[in-house]
Amino acid sequence: MNAQNARAETINGLFKAEVIRRRDPWRSFDAVEYVTLEWVDWFNNRRILEPIENIPPREAEANYYATLETSDMAA
Repeated sequence: MNAQNARAETINGLFKAEVIRRRDPWRSFDAVEYVTLEWVDWFNNRRILEPIENIPPREAEANYYATLETSDMAA
């Protein structure tokens, strides 16, 4: 298994443990689909990450691009 597959399996396992198994039984496919969208939004945008100074990924990305713009202006 390569590193990319290992990361994907880790994310899948995390999702199943945090969402799917905790909220069982599911009443419909739509309910699973909706909670999946909520979780992906949280995971990609709002979770707090220690390696990036305990800020959400969305904020880290905004800071990164702001730094690039400032660097471009200085050059």
